[in-house]
Amino acid sequence: MAAYILYFLILYFLYASPSNATSTPSHKWVGPSGHRNITVDMNGLGDYTTVQEAVDSVSINNMKNILIRILAGVYVEKVVVPASKPYITFQGEGREKTIIEWHDRASDRGPDGQQLRTYQTASVIIYANYFSARNISFKNTAPAPMPGMHGWQAAAFRISGDKAYFSGCGFYGAQDTLCDDAGRHYFKECYIEGSIDFIFGNGRSMYKDCELHSIAKRFGSIAAHDRRTPDDKSGFAFVGCRVTGTGPLYVGRAMGQYSRIVYSYTYFDNVVAHGGWDDWDHVSNKNKTAFFGVYRCWGPGAAEVRGVSWARELNYDSAHIFLAKSFVNGRHWISPSDA
Repeated sequence: MAAYILYFLILYFLYASPSNATSTPSHKWVGPSGHRNITVDMNGLGDYTTVQEAVDSVSINNMKNILIRILAGVYVEKVVVPASKPYITFQGEGREKTIIEWHDRASDRGPDGQQLRTYQTASVIIYANYFSARNISFKNTAPAPMPGMHGWQAAAFRISGDKAYFSGCGFYGAQDTLCDDAGRHYFKECYIEGSIDFIFGNGRSMYKDCELHSIAKRFGSIAAHDRRTPDDKSGFAFVGCRVTGTGPLYVGRAMGQYSRIVYSYTYFDNVVAHGGWDDWDHVSNKNKTAFFGVYRCWGPGAAEVRGVSWARELNYDSAHIFLAKSFVNGRHWISPSDA
């Protein structure tokens, strides 16, 4: 009898133990642990006087939540957050009070003597994941170009990291103000100003309750999206936004062959160009592959947003994926109070 019990116990531990269970292994996400607060004050009353010094003080392969509190002032510097420094937040004292600005243009020469080109002109460049910014503005102060001028692209901000969050921020420039380069991003109650393609890139981003303000002098455009394959999940979703300023301007341009831009519940002032949308080069048949959509938009310019046959008037079934933070998988990294 004792031998039978021993045999039963051996079988139990062999086949019922977790090491032998035929279940799919779980990969638990390990987030940041601990906090560090840093204060930047240009008047010398904080930990650092420049934003870049504060970023440089963060450890490589950082695993802490880093809050960089940037006191009121205009910080004239170029700032880069490398990929090795995730979980950083820039906290300003208001988008009209705390400003980071620089002045590079695409035709300017970098340290290596080569032209910078557009993506390197940004006053602030973020390569890291889990970056966030609140109540702060980013500017490129290079003069605004007239349509057709070359080498005048001048970005204020570039986000190339994944899962980035922005609330109450300002982005000021002219051509190519906000480089929404790559990754999932959420912009809430932000102000974005520019003239030509002033939101551009291949991000998978939601813009919620933002003001998109045009300073175009002759002709302009808001968004240029660079989606290049039909299975790419990227796109720009504008929800509850306001389009204001000067025009005429296109609301979207097909930078990539499968560009994807959707406006929902958005107000358009009387600044929209005839036709509303542009296929970029008029030779690649992007009007057959781009996805441009409109859902329940309004205002004196809204009729022009529906002005071409290939801009789709969506119903709820086709629009709902562009209406919630799930478009950027936000329930995994955006708190309910922040959405």
